[in-house]
Parts: sequence; structure tokens; C-alpha cells
Amino acid sequence: MGLSCGGTLGKIFLIVINILFFLLGLGLLIVGALMKANVKIIKDEVKPALNTITVSSYKLGNLTDNLSILLIIIGVFIFLVAGLGLFGACCQNRCMLVTYAVLVLILFIMKIVAIALWFSMKSEVEGTVKAGMLKSIETNYVDHRLNSTDEISNSWNYMFMTLDCCGVNPVTGPDAAKNDLRNSLWCTSSGACASTQFLVPPACCQGVDSSNYLSAPSDCTAGTSGINSMGCYEAVKDEIESHSNQVIGVGVTILVIELLAVIFSFIICKQSGDEKVV
Repeated sequence: MGLSCGGTLGKIFLIVINILFFLLGLGLLIVGALMKANVKIIKDEVKPALNTITVSSYKLGNLTDNLSILLIIIGVFIFLVAGLGLFGACCQNRCMLVTYAVLVLILFIMKIVAIALWFSMKSEVEGTVKAGMLKSIETNYVDHRLNSTDEISNSWNYMFMTLDCCGVNPVTGPDAAKNDLRNSLWCTSSGACASTQFLVPPACCQGVDSSNYLSAPSDCTAGTSGINSMGCYEAVKDEIESHSNQVIGVGVTILVIELLAVIFSFIICKQSGDEKVV
């Protein structure tokens, strides 16, 4: 049985949709790869500090790393589903089209649920992350050197330098002496900040790196000037959201196309037989 005018238009539209799916799958692959390569908080030097913070039983460092991998996997899956839909539409194969429509519908529902959960839990997650970072810096930060025997302290120092941040909340001007690090074991137990020489670690100073951080200006370490003014909570948040516009843009486009793909798949199925139409 041949297709009606509406069915023919649906077939053409479905072919075009799946070509777009290929491109969107490629878009997710690129975004995931960019996150994997460029998001600083998933670097090996920084992750140990973030892994002291748990969000719904998941370690934050691993969670951000897995997010980029998840985008890559979704991109590959969309490629495969698009191939199934393209072949099914071209051959008007009912079995392929039904399988394709079911897979796309499942993807559509999963994305809607994920988006709803994210917006409902966003403020709670942000509060959990900030509280976890404060607890981590108070109980785990013990040394301002990069090569100490304490991996988590080293990681915090790398975070300060890599993200150009200091502490959890911003450290600025006259309030520098009241920064989050004053409650850490580095300050209260090791005595490193007992004198005015170290109100902040050298890694908190602007422009320092692993080769010169121990030569940071005393005006900075004494908490008077040249401190990274951004708190690490905001810096981590910015890193996590650095590719959010691309992810949201691609995601919303995929949702619209998925809905149209399901509709046109069933239109073609309704008008096609089990055999190919030539």
C-alpha cells in the first residue's frame, strides 16, 4: 500500500528530522568532549578535594566528570537511533519505525523527568555543595604546599590556582582575616596562620602557579591585597555551568524534534504495510 500525501510528507520530514538528529548527536559529542577537555574541576589535581563532597551519595568530582561522559554516550546513542529512524523511513519498514518511535519516546520522557528533577532539586543541591565545601575545607585542609603528603590539601591548593579562587566564600579587602580558611585545621591546629604572615595560603594569590606560589607577595598572604577575590563555590558553579547554554540549546531542540519524530513515525506506520513499498 502506498503512502497518502500526508504520509509522503511525513516520510520526507522524518528523513530530514533524522539528519538533524545526526547533527544534534554530533553537537552533544562535541559539548561532552569540550567539557572533558576544558572543565578545570575534573582535572586530576582538583578532583580529590571535590570528592570529599557528596551530593545524593555521589562524589562531586566524579559526578562532574561523569556528566561529560554521559553527554558523549547520549550523543552516540542518538546517532544510532537516528540511523534506525532514517533506514526505517526510507524503507517504510513498520518494525523499524515502531522500534524507533518507542526508543525516541522513552528518551523524550527521560529528558522531561530529568529536567523536572533538576529544577526541583537545584537549590537543594547548591546548598548541599556549598555546605560540603565548607566542611571539607575546615576538616581536610591542613597544608598550604602543593607537594605535601596530604592529597586533599594539595587538591585545594591546585583548585585555588586553577580556578583563581580562595576559600569557599569570597575573600575580599578588610574581611580577609575572617575568611573560611581561618576555621581550617591549617589555621587552628598546624598554626600556619597564627601569625599575620599567612591569613591566606600562597595559592590564593593572583597570578601564582606551581612554579612560584611559595614566592607569593607577603601583602597577599597577609590578607591585605592581591587575593583571588572569587570564592571557590562560585568558581566551581561557573565551571559546571560553563557549557550549560549549549547543553540547554541542544537539549530543547532535541526534545522538539523527538516529539515530531514520534508523531510522523506513527503516521507512516499507519499507512504502511509490513512489506517495503516500492
